[in-house]
Amino acid sequence: MKPANATIIDVIDETPSVRSFVFDLSLEFTPGQYIMVWVRGVDEVPMSLSDHNMITVQRVGDATSAIFELASGDTVGIRGPYGRGFDITNPVLIVAGGVGAAPLAPLAEAAHGMGYDVLTLLGARTRDELLFQRRFEDAGDVVVATDDGSSGFHGRVTDLLDRGMADRCIRSCGPEPMMYALLSMLGEQQRGNAQFSLHRYIKCGLGICGACCIDPSGERACVDGPVFCGSELVDSEFGRYRRGADGGRISIA
Repeated sequence: MKPANATIIDVIDETPSVRSFVFDLSLEFTPGQYIMVWVRGVDEVPMSLSDHNMITVQRVGDATSAIFELASGDTVGIRGPYGRGFDITNPVLIVAGGVGAAPLAPLAEAAHGMGYDVLTLLGARTRDELLFQRRFEDAGDVVVATDDGSSGFHGRVTDLLDRGMADRCIRSCGPEPMMYALLSMLGEQQRGNAQFSLHRYIKCGLGICGACCIDPSGERACVDGPVFCGSELVDSEFGRYRRGADGGRISIA
């Protein structure tokens, strides 16, 4: 699929380490789907949509560092949206960690727009790194946790989970150790009602190259995911390792 040209019309500093880039085109998407963003002369990388015309980026590598250098008027190539997004259910419990809040904010807004009951557990390292807190608050109740205790509960966002919350349909995105800890807290039925958005190396986005296959099922994160049901991830590589560009295993600590 040939990339469409997209011009950046705004750059928003969301936190000290995260920026949003707003494009001059609008995409119909399901929250949790992603687009392939081609930074010309650098690389093409998958980025979750944080709105119909926006991606939200944390600088972690060459491509995201190059995106950080872009300004209004610059252009990128876009393919998609691709993949399987989140199911929108009622009541919903959103568990977001760090930049993982990006694909979950439009989910909260969509559920709120349907009249659903939305509760968000929002976690970050510090108060300054809390992402899209206002968007989640506009969609429902929010409970905050920070690693350093600078806002809300002092500790991990998964420490906020209690039995009553787990009766909701869980939707989560964030650091994989966080999501793995969350999955480990759930019973069999709860796992079947929970969904997790995985970060995997995606190259083609079309299910052809196999770079994003997950052990041992062989499901492709680019088309069968990136959102997976919790029961699909039990006894998989989830929480243990992922694969890099060369196909080698990278431990998830």
